[in-house]
Amino acid sequence: MDIVVRGKNVEVSPRLRKLAREKIRKISRLTHDAGRVEVDFSELRNRRVADNQVCDVIVHLKRNFVKAHAAASEPAAALDLVVDKVEHQVARIKEKRVARTHAARRSRAAPGDSDAASAAPVDVEADDDDDGLGPADRIVERKRLAMKPMRPEEAALQMDVLGHDFFLFTNAENGHAAVLYRRRDGNLGVIGTTG
Repeated sequence: MDIVVRGKNVEVSPRLRKLAREKIRKISRLTHDAGRVEVDFSELRNRRVADNQVCDVIVHLKRNFVKAHAAASEPAAALDLVVDKVEHQVARIKEKRVARTHAARRSRAAPGDSDAASAAPVDVEADDDDDGLGPADRIVERKRLAMKPMRPEEAALQMDVLGHDFFLFTNAENGHAAVLYRRRDGNLGVIGTTG
């Protein structure tokens, strides 16, 4: 893990630089794919603000990044606060990855269940073609689907069977492509195309 400690308009003492590196290294126990971590210290130039020492941290992971910001009266205290925030965010990302892995394993075990096997309406074909995408592109997987037309109610059942938060289908009511998705409030929404 590459750790960069900088000061924006402030001098970072060697003691603070060493402390920052030690605390940031603890993040590596939560994730194995942290490539670069940027720690920026700055100071607010406002006498009315008591917590004028600011610490910003950006952790670059393989598929996303974590960014946190904290302020305190001392730089070390701001560092402690921001490291807690970063550890919490990285732990949440790890939990989501583990949950997805377990869900994928459960769905692979599900084909023994005849209802789940017969309910799958699509043939999924992974597209591993290298389209010359640069490292900045966020597309990590492409899939091609063969879909049969269905009503949104049937698409909702299929989405639940697959355990996904969204489902692409051809709407039997109008013949257009549509996406069924789970909203944050737990309800479902449909995005449809026209023309």
